[in-house]
Amino acid sequence: MYAIAAAAFYALSAPVSKILLAGMAETILAGLLYLGAGIGMLILSGIQKKAKFISSEVPLGRAELKYVVAMVLLDILAPILLLVGLRTTAAANVSLLNNFEIVATTLIASLAFKEHVSKKLGLGIALVTLATLLLSIHDEGSLSFSMGSISILLACVCWGLENNCTRMISSKDTKQIVIIKGLGSGLGALGIGLSLGETLPEPGILGIALSLGFAAYGLSVYFYVKAQRHLGASKTSAYYAFAPFLGVALSIAVLHEIPGPSFWIALVIMLIGSRFTNQG
Repeated sequence: MYAIAAAAFYALSAPVSKILLAGMAETILAGLLYLGAGIGMLILSGIQKKAKFISSEVPLGRAELKYVVAMVLLDILAPILLLVGLRTTAAANVSLLNNFEIVATTLIASLAFKEHVSKKLGLGIALVTLATLLLSIHDEGSLSFSMGSISILLACVCWGLENNCTRMISSKDTKQIVIIKGLGSGLGALGIGLSLGETLPEPGILGIALSLGFAAYGLSVYFYVKAQRHLGASKTSAYYAFAPFLGVALSIAVLHEIPGPSFWIALVIMLIGSRFTNQG
């Protein structure tokens, strides 16, 4: 349930971010999304302390520093790559392409962290990869690949590595992890944007971006880390596959984007692949 809740909150990201990109640069939006996550969780933590909520969570220590640093750096790069791709790619396609994060997370978990990958999970990953390739082809005649899709896939690889770094600290205070991810990555991305001469949006739009960040990144990451404690990185990522399909529905409903034939073929393959990853 934690993994599904994380997926539901993250599904808001693609369609709403597509609208927000009309008024700001990718680096600025990436920074605001993560800042919203960090600020929102910081306020939530403060409310719990004021209410004298007793927490059994264990704080992060020096031993986890290398994973924390890697997590923050990857979380600066990944959303910028995603938003760069989102600017030139249909939001529904982006939502489905996000499923490649399952592939990246599972392969890294298996190869680097020795997590077990079952045959069903392996078959699911192969099908998700096939669907991802279909979505990435820009011109079926020449088999050229969309640069927007490639940017999104690179973001998924970054998040796959970041998921495994987060898995290594998932037994620690979840709110603290989200606050560090949010404030560290948010300030980093925002600093990059401002140094490039980009400007902040008007207060109303800024508030919407921060609110989206709290829901789609803050609450999503909070529940994701909770799920990793019990399921591991690859299994949590498999359940998280629910997010892209909800994102597709929201993108079509909100943005009225009508996908082409290759999208619907990829959708069917992705659904079958996700079924196997959830059983694996």
